[in-house]
Amino acid sequence: MKYRLFTLIMMAMAVTNSLIAQQLDFSKVKGFEHQLDDVMELIDTTELKTKLKEVEEEFKQKPTEINKTRLGVIYHEVALNLSFFSKTEFKGYAKKSFDVLTEQFNSDNTSKELLPFIASYRASALSLVGAETKKLKLLGEAFTLFDKAVNKYASVSYLPEFLRGSVAENLPWFFFTKKRLAKQDFQSIIDKQDKNENFANSKIMSFTYWAWANQRQSSKYKKQSLAYLDKAIALDPNYKAGRKRAEELKNKISK
Repeated sequence: MKYRLFTLIMMAMAVTNSLIAQQLDFSKVKGFEHQLDDVMELIDTTELKTKLKEVEEEFKQKPTEINKTRLGVIYHEVALNLSFFSKTEFKGYAKKSFDVLTEQFNSDNTSKELLPFIASYRASALSLVGAETKKLKLLGEAFTLFDKAVNKYASVSYLPEFLRGSVAENLPWFFFTKKRLAKQDFQSIIDKQDKNENFANSKIMSFTYWAWANQRQSSKYKKQSLAYLDKAIALDPNYKAGRKRAEELKNKISK
């Protein structure tokens, strides 16, 4: 009886999440993605520092919901790329990101098409807070948030799976149950991209193809990995995404 009740509850949740995704306007989601693209997945630290000042000033002048989201995202990128290499200057940016995005997530006035981005980066920011403070409990809470974001929004946005997969692939080996999510998430993004070439942009797919190959370096996957690495390289002519790592991995597994 208990198992049947649990099954019914899970089915109801799946239906609810499906309805939530159906209520989102895909074109509006993509519109917000375009407005956020320049602050997402930044790997050039000099560019990142410049962008941080720019986004903070934009929000100060115009505290709109999109500028607030941009602020939360750029704080996340600073935490990811700068805080772990700084003793003081960039500490605390993960918490700043989480707080900004949580305020938006809990607001009744936030546009629903922004929620895939807010929910995903909010979960990732919490994982960074956990890493910075060395509190494993926060990492578990972050994956709970990731799971909710994936269930609700993965059908209309690559971001929930992309960020969950990115966090999962960098966990220590003893988080093996979580690390398995990386293979699942990046494969899912590729599957969706194969069905809809507009699902994710070239920058994200460059990172995704590299991540897929990076997780499958055995001879069993060599042919497919090399094919995906070539795609990762071709999609990133200016070395803004996964090209450098893809070239390095291609040289490694080609030997």
